Amino acid sequence: MSERVVAAYRWRWVALAALLLAEAMNLLDSTIVQVATPAIRADLGGSAADMQWFSTAYTLPFALLLITGGRLGDIAGRRRVFRIGVTGFLGASVACALAPSVGMLIGFRVVQGAAAAAVIPQTIGLIRAMFDGEESDGEEMSKALGSIGPVMGLAAVCGPVLGGVLTHADLFGSSWRAAFLVNVPLSAAVLAVAPLLIEDHAPARPSLDPIGTALAMLGTALIVYPLIGADTAHLPMGTWGAIGLGLAVIAGFGLHQRRSAGLGRSSLVETSLFAHRAFPAALVTSTLFFAVTTGLMFVVVLHLQLGLGTDVRTAGLTMVPWSVGLAVSSWVAGAYLVPRHGRRVMFAGLATLAIGVLAAVAVYHAAGSTGYPTPLLGALGVAGLGVGMFTPSFFTTALKPLRPQEIGSAAGLLNAVQQLGATLGVAVLGSVYFDGVRSGSPGSAVQVTFWVAGGLLVASFLSTLLMTTVNPRLQDHPSGSKEALLDLDS
Repeated sequence: MSERVVAAYRWRWVALAALLLAEAMNLLDSTIVQVATPAIRADLGGSAADMQWFSTAYTLPFALLLITGGRLGDIAGRRRVFRIGVTGFLGASVACALAPSVGMLIGFRVVQGAAAAAVIPQTIGLIRAMFDGEESDGEEMSKALGSIGPVMGLAAVCGPVLGGVLTHADLFGSSWRAAFLVNVPLSAAVLAVAPLLIEDHAPARPSLDPIGTALAMLGTALIVYPLIGADTAHLPMGTWGAIGLGLAVIAGFGLHQRRSAGLGRSSLVETSLFAHRAFPAALVTSTLFFAVTTGLMFVVVLHLQLGLGTDVRTAGLTMVPWSVGLAVSSWVAGAYLVPRHGRRVMFAGLATLAIGVLAAVAVYHAAGSTGYPTPLLGALGVAGLGVGMFTPSFFTTALKPLRPQEIGSAAGLLNAVQQLGATLGVAVLGSVYFDGVRSGSPGSAVQVTFWVAGGLLVASFLSTLLMTTVNPRLQDHPSGSKEALLDLDS
């Protein structure tokens, strides 16, 4: 090690804190804004579709640029791209807080999402650079990587509460703008510590794939955009046409990736991942699951404020059982349940989430359209337990069978479709809710939305079942061998 690297290594735990804060900051920004959405509309105006765009304008570019962001770190240096991304996130947060109109706020949210896509892919590589040196050991690396889950769980707990409290407090007349201004001191703290990070590049620097990125963005936009604010019960032919065209563009993206790999060029994803149906099934599962969870959080907060007339602080505190359940069960599942029971924990998580969804439907049905539904807190707590049980088991099961050269691309793709699922969840479930409000009452609208979410959960159960029936590593062992059977028993 050079003297400079050794000096930086001595500060590895402080530098790790900056990486974890950056990770948490991006999650906070999503959940805080969800709680503040009705207050933003009350101040700036806008339509129901605009309320959905306050979230999707962030998660959509985040999803589509995650893999490209990782490639930029491989090429230009992960610390450099990380600092550029945090700086861009800081500037976009200030711009969001000062936005005078709905259109400008949505535009600045797009910039925020793009900046986040430059930040998040760098963290794992930077942690490995600091904890994989000659003075380190495997135990320190495991502790460093293992700290990501609890920190993200804490961020999940704090996000809704912080969003509700800051918006309700209206400090210096800031109202919802404080939900964005909170990123300023957090980003400044990350940038202050960032020089302690060790610069890191990929051993073999890949090239970018601008055509692949453009195709992925165009295809996804054609699918998502028509669903925002749509009448989900009577989608017009134009909407179906746009969705069909988007699917065709996504198919073209797949062909482009295969052709690029065949010619020896860099592609956004490892095409070998799609040689077996298990990984594509994992992508479908991730999209459906996170569509349900993110979309339901969005609808619950909206219904509390717009349907039941609660204040923003109450709406934020209502989500605490969900977040606490998620954080606790995620830790328990990762530390104890998954090592012992493997992929079966996924199905237990889906079942627990389904129980929470059904319990919420019963609560809304009994409560009607007046009064705060106190039993909803228990239903949301059960749902959060299901989310936390599912997540660590899912990612472990999805990545375990893959070859080492496929892990980076697979992890990036899984994270990307997670954000895409969040975007689709807000678009679809939000539109179902708003459509129900227009044609009926908020009480019946939220029940219908939860039933639709239940249908998506059934679909995610089926895709999870498909995901676990085929293991790509079977080809590494003789058919029917003991090793092959052991691989299946995760």
